[in-house]
Amino acid sequence: MTTTPQNTQLTTPKADDANLAGQPIGYWSHATHKAVIRHIRGALATQDVTQPQWWVLNRTVLVEGGLTRQELRESLTVNLDHRPEEIDQALYGLLARGWMTEGGEDRYVLTDAGHEAKERIFEVVRRVRAEIHAGITDEEYAAALTVMRRMISNVGADELLSPDRWLPKR
Repeated sequence: MTTTPQNTQLTTPKADDANLAGQPIGYWSHATHKAVIRHIRGALATQDVTQPQWWVLNRTVLVEGGLTRQELRESLTVNLDHRPEEIDQALYGLLARGWMTEGGEDRYVLTDAGHEAKERIFEVVRRVRAEIHAGITDEEYAAALTVMRRMISNVGADELLSPDRWLPKR
């Protein structure tokens, strides 16, 4: 494959693609984050659920016997820029709906209604993922993530790359 020399000088974002290599990653990663989160939250709102409530449902179901409030707080605030109180609010909202209940040893688990809601919402999440990934091959997506992961490493934030940050600890 032949590569064409590109001007990689830092430039201001423009409406064309002529100098993408010189445009700031901070702007584009932030714009992508805002647009994607807005889209996800809008779709979840059609199910009358917030994104933190979805996280609590989805994370809790991964661990047999459920999670404590502290485990939910720790696993969901470490990467998601949310305060522990926001995770508590999500949990309390799910408890009030009857989608979760406190099981043994102060662990919260999904009720039958919670499992049904989680599956219904998961269908929305699948649809949204397909919308976000439309026109993007798996190879392109993997390449984009590879570049972002390399940038994270380049700035000395390798702790953000650990799978432990995304998976429940039990």
